[in-house]
Amino acid sequence: MSKASDTMYQVSTLQALSLGYTRPVTTVGELLEHGDTGLGTFEDVNGEMIVADGRCFRAMSDGTVIEPALDEGVPFSSVAYLDDGNSFELAGIEGIDALKSVLNVRVEEWFGLNSMHIARIDGSFGKVFARSESPTRSQHVSLKDILSTTQQEFRFDDARGSLICVYYPAYMDGINAPGWHFHFLSENRSCGGHVFELALDRGRARLTKLSHLEIQLPTEPAFDTYTLENASQAEIKQVEQGQ
Repeated sequence: MSKASDTMYQVSTLQALSLGYTRPVTTVGELLEHGDTGLGTFEDVNGEMIVADGRCFRAMSDGTVIEPALDEGVPFSSVAYLDDGNSFELAGIEGIDALKSVLNVRVEEWFGLNSMHIARIDGSFGKVFARSESPTRSQHVSLKDILSTTQQEFRFDDARGSLICVYYPAYMDGINAPGWHFHFLSENRSCGGHVFELALDRGRARLTKLSHLEIQLPTEPAFDTYTLENASQAEIKQVEQGQ
């Protein structure tokens, strides 16, 4: 496997996003040169990003999905190339914590707890609780405060679609959220969002282990006005869980 297909491509850091750095670091078109599967957000936190099949989708604040322009700005994202090297069936998963446990077992069996992973689960979901948000132009306003005014939550019942999953080990906390992070995209590409609860009736998972990390940091001087070590881990966890 070449380095290109064994690399997680990370745009900025979760610490920077958490503290409110939402300026564009790259574009959608440039991002898609580094992976066919992943997640993130857009300039000014303009919705949730889902990358699947080499295409980028935006979940809007009402849960509907559009395909953004290739020159759309990206402040934060993780993408990689998904392969079929490790695939398995799943059924009767009641809850997001149960799904994380199943995936963690698979990762551990593959001797990968200290590695990064990207996964995709295609199947039937009894329910998906998700969120997205509308854009807010600001500086040094925390992601938690932005979402407190722009976030909308929604529920999809009896939905067929794909769960895009990214895993970072705990020692990489700050670069991205430790553990699993999920975004949903419906099969007909009509709805999706950041997932904080679900029930999976049946599905097929594909899991790719990654051993290289490439980080593209912002280059503008404004980035250095953010003290990244001050990012609140409690706030990051709260945002990740959709609260």
